Amino acid sequence: MNRTLYTLLFHLGLPLVALRLFLRSRKAPAYARRIGERFSFGLPKMQPGGIWVHAVSVGESIAAAPMIRALQQRHPQLPITVTCMTPTGSERIRALFGDSVQHCYLPYDLPWAASRFLERVKPRLAVIMETELWPNHIHQCARRGIPVALANARLSERSARGYARFEGLTRPMLGEMSWLAVQTEAEAERFRRLGARPECVSVTGSIKFDLSIDPALPARAAALRHDWQAEGRPVWIAASTHAGEDEIVLAAHRKLLETHPDALLILVPRHPERFDGMFELCRREGFATLRRSGGEPVQPATQVLLGDTMGELLFLYSLADVAFVGGSLVPNGGHNLLEPAALGKPVLAGPQLFNFLEIAAQLREVGALREVLDAPTLAVAVGQLWDEPAVAQRMADAGLGVLRANQGALQRLLDGLARLLG
Repeated sequence: MNRTLYTLLFHLGLPLVALRLFLRSRKAPAYARRIGERFSFGLPKMQPGGIWVHAVSVGESIAAAPMIRALQQRHPQLPITVTCMTPTGSERIRALFGDSVQHCYLPYDLPWAASRFLERVKPRLAVIMETELWPNHIHQCARRGIPVALANARLSERSARGYARFEGLTRPMLGEMSWLAVQTEAEAERFRRLGARPECVSVTGSIKFDLSIDPALPARAAALRHDWQAEGRPVWIAASTHAGEDEIVLAAHRKLLETHPDALLILVPRHPERFDGMFELCRREGFATLRRSGGEPVQPATQVLLGDTMGELLFLYSLADVAFVGGSLVPNGGHNLLEPAALGKPVLAGPQLFNFLEIAAQLREVGALREVLDAPTLAVAVGQLWDEPAVAQRMADAGLGVLRANQGALQRLLDGLARLLG
């Protein structure tokens, strides 16, 4: 498939795109808003001539945050425009940066929509986070002489096979990119095989290792546990869970309550549209449940705290003794294992970690990550870490060691982007 055929098929598929937006809006009404932006109509007023950063959703927005803040410090004269594709990503961008960045949805990958967007923003540099590759946007940048960098790039073997099936589209697209800052050598080789110019591919590491933790965060968490009279309670968190995982987590918590009757679970679903359903599920399963958004203090009888707020995940991790990272007991590929590790928590996850293979391997090798398969093994792992604090501390220390050993990717990325800015 070449780009012309891709564009034709995209136009023919617009009714399906509209249907998808409608179906999503039934669960998340925000999908029905700002639709014009997705076609480059009704874009907010933009100051042109700066840096455009695209982060598809929440995870990429969080990963991009240290880079964006550093770019603001290094280039205060340049406006920064941050785009995404989802309402939750938009909310997170607003929460992270407020009015210090320009923001809108990225228009769909149609030549005329991409052209209108670029005429409005007129960026000097385009930075795409991780692996969100859109052929028409990249081609329109190349036509205008706008350098395009793929930052913190990752490409699993499975994804590489998918791109390879459309070589006529993938190879020219990658050939038009100015720089690919890739996390690992294995991923760099996959990009080269798919058509990226070898001289434009660099292994810079993962900027997720350069996570900066506010020193006040653990102190705030300790103060809140004191207010809850829960300093001695066993507390665990299941974070960024997906459909199909919550039932497993709740079954594990029920098992834990048999041996640790005062245990508290902090359950944080990945997507806000699931908050209400998860609250009903917890109540239906018979757990005494509070919503974090309600502001009520946790009581000794509280068994589950539903983390239904935005922008608080690191704080909620800080409240727990043990962390399970979701998206890993279902074939979603996992989520950021380094956030709980950076907070000194022993980390648990399921086996589905194909989005974080290198990070998972490093954590596993030093004993900082323990994998679980189902509710019984999850319950056993959490219970053992509560009962054996020395083991939990060794896991936590090993995780912090992995972070320290891998830091520096952000600096390498910023230096490369500075060269592209000229």
